[in-house]
Amino acid sequence: MRITRALSASLLLLGLAVAPAAADSSPTPSDSASTDGDAPTLAGTSFRTATEVEQGQTATASGSTGDYLYWSFPADAGQRPTVEATVKLPETHAAETWQLDVYDGLRRRQSCQYGAQTRTAAADAREVELACTLRTVRAWSETWANDPLPGTYYVRLTVTGLSTADLGLPVGAELRVGSKDIGGSAAVDGSLAEPLVPGIAVRSEAEKDGSEDSSSAVLSAIEPEDGWSSGWWSDRWVWTAIGGALAALAGVGGYALTRGSGRPSRVPPGA
Repeated sequence: MRITRALSASLLLLGLAVAPAAADSSPTPSDSASTDGDAPTLAGTSFRTATEVEQGQTATASGSTGDYLYWSFPADAGQRPTVEATVKLPETHAAETWQLDVYDGLRRRQSCQYGAQTRTAAADAREVELACTLRTVRAWSETWANDPLPGTYYVRLTVTGLSTADLGLPVGAELRVGSKDIGGSAAVDGSLAEPLVPGIAVRSEAEKDGSEDSSSAVLSAIEPEDGWSSGWWSDRWVWTAIGGALAALAGVGGYALTRGSGRPSRVPPGA
């Protein structure tokens, strides 16, 4: 009877622990396409003039072959961003190679976990598609590491292999940014004091000195919809609760199996 009650209590605890995880697994705005009515239609020409793009949007831009096109987007801890780009080529052109690069808030080039980051378009190709899936963004990292950290990320799209005759031909570009929420498996014991957003140090110093005003320079105003590191809940809490419930159940079961019958043991004769 005691074992049955303990088992029922453990199952109840497991149900309470798993319920928030099921609710948390619903699609986030970054998983589904958002309304593109406000999507950017221009691209920057440098890091400082990079066009800001929200996750889930499809940005478009027109340019010339040989230009550097820049966009920026926010990525928070626990996310695995994916950047996809489509370059629409002119009707007549020679073979050319396009490349998609992603940089973090410190302008460190980030390696792609998978995806075609560089592709060569044949002379008769009408478009070329590129993709880059970054490693999971970590909440904290060693100073010497090159791990992705929360903050602004920059995308640079350019042609690396080009014949002189094709230089300056008009091209069109589409950029799509999304991410997958990895959850507690990517959690670390630590966090940044501030996200790696350009100008955040200037604003932080102004706040400390009490001199913050509308003229405080913040080069990037874009941030996740719910704010930085807002998703404190992760499935790591679920597994912790499950482990605790299983440990309690094992302790109750072990006690029930090993406890004595309650009657004193017989004393051997002559003892």
